[in-house]
Amino acid sequence: MDHPSSEPIDRRMARRLASLRAERGWTLEALAGSTGISRATLSRLERCELSPTATMLNKLCAQYGWTASRLMAESESGPPTVVRLEEQVTWKDPETGYVRRVLSPPHSNLKGELVEIWLPPSSSVAYDVSPLPGLEHHLWMLDGVLSLEIEGTGFRLEKGDCVRYVLSGSSRFLCGSKRPARYLVAMVHP
Repeated sequence: MDHPSSEPIDRRMARRLASLRAERGWTLEALAGSTGISRATLSRLERCELSPTATMLNKLCAQYGWTASRLMAESESGPPTVVRLEEQVTWKDPETGYVRRVLSPPHSNLKGELVEIWLPPSSSVAYDVSPLPGLEHHLWMLDGVLSLEIEGTGFRLEKGDCVRYVLSGSSRFLCGSKRPARYLVAMVHP
């Protein structure tokens, strides 16, 4: 068997999702009922036959009270003190092409996370709920234009703009321009 860190991130995340469900004693049917993701799809995700979309990942993380960054970092063998560029975990949403790169994997004793996001032109990602109610976000635009809707309030963000919000409900990220939107999100756990 390969060393865990040499396995693709999708396989490690699938294994971690399966173990999280097992740790809680939940059946696939119970998890399907609470997330709205079919039992068959959940089974395929846990067996790594299907890569989760950003929306699916958010619904699952919300059930576990985790962020996607934490799931990705927990899929690693251990949280390093320094994360070199070539070691940073990157995940791509198969539905939208949205790319998420974990810059600072969370540690069980720390409350902050930093991720970099690339949202392709003419694409959007929407979430019904926060993966962790009360999660504080600091979103800083690095390039492009982003339309952001947080619990019904809209923002248009351009390079250099920064918005801070505490997320409990829905959110939507839209790149309506011809260039990708690239931004950093610093998250502070409640």
